[in-house]
Amino acid sequence: MKIGIDKIGFYAPHLYLDMNELAKERGVEPEKFTIGIGQEKMAVPPITQDTVTLAANAAAQILDEADKQDIDMVIFGTESGIDHSKSAAVNVHQLLGLQPHARAVELKQACYGATAGIQMARGHIALNPNRKVLVLGSDIARYGLKTPGESTQGAGAVALLISAEPSIMEIEEESTYYTDDIMDFWRPVYSDIAFVDGKYSNEQYIAFFQKVWGAYKEQTERSLDDFAAICFHLPYTKMGLKALRTVLDEVGEEAQTRLKEQYQLSTQYNRNIGNIYTGSLYLSLLSLLENSEQLTAGDKIGMYSYGSGAVGEFFSGILQEGFEKQLHRTEHNAMFEKRQKISVSEYEKIFEQQIPTDGSVIEWSAKEDPAEICLTGIQNHQRIYHVK
Repeated sequence: MKIGIDKIGFYAPHLYLDMNELAKERGVEPEKFTIGIGQEKMAVPPITQDTVTLAANAAAQILDEADKQDIDMVIFGTESGIDHSKSAAVNVHQLLGLQPHARAVELKQACYGATAGIQMARGHIALNPNRKVLVLGSDIARYGLKTPGESTQGAGAVALLISAEPSIMEIEEESTYYTDDIMDFWRPVYSDIAFVDGKYSNEQYIAFFQKVWGAYKEQTERSLDDFAAICFHLPYTKMGLKALRTVLDEVGEEAQTRLKEQYQLSTQYNRNIGNIYTGSLYLSLLSLLENSEQLTAGDKIGMYSYGSGAVGEFFSGILQEGFEKQLHRTEHNAMFEKRQKISVSEYEKIFEQQIPTDGSVIEWSAKEDPAEICLTGIQNHQRIYHVK
């Protein structure tokens, strides 16, 4: 029985900041952002969007009524959740109108959470082949204004419907993973911004990739030649390329060229959205599938997932016949084109607008937010969501 990705959806806020303008305002050369880290635009979430609404909007694009009846598990991967107790998966379950006989849980391990969710979903589908699992990767990356990590912020969500006999990609059983207790990136419960040792984190990202890739080769006896492309978790789009370059000498020039070309296609969406933590790897996969003209059914795609702290995993998938018909390229292009550019001062104002933490009652208008599902206020310490 094949198990894998049957549908994939994506949503990002309607506001963005041009990285050239941020660079000029911060007194650095624009190429440091656009070339040095490989980012062109940064998605900026208005106060009416949080990780719940981003995930719900991503999933709403792809689910039909049959899916809503067949889904009996919702797994929400995030590192910017909204509650220390209640799972954001429960919120999304209600907002989407899914049938009630379902499990709903939230997973946390930095940017690795959605990958853990997919692997859990595979096990569930193996036992229940007639059911489906909704896996969500939704985050808002915040490092603070004028900090070294500011240029690698972003916001967005990816929704993946996992099922038997998937329409897009079968996820293969073979995978290798590695865990080590390190402090390269973390966010204590008392802080709304992350702390990061940037240089150390970059080193560990590459080191973990080499460990899991080496173990994968040994376990499967496969090589880079077996892959049409490899997708990476992308905190910024230059990061994956740094890791890929460390292993390219394992294959000839033709394979090197193919992998580098496909890698660039896999970064197109990410470089215009920024870092979305748990969803970044799957946004990279979506970018590859919707922008590459070279992929065909049967192609094997490698996947490298990394979550600081840290857990890394390498696994693979096989594209299915007719996978391209299941994509939403036109809708995603339209979403990008309709986004509204904001100034640095507008971005800073939005960044500093915070949800009350003292129990205050507040309401926001969602008239300016084109999203179908929005956050419209706080009452009795509860977030109030609205489906238009």
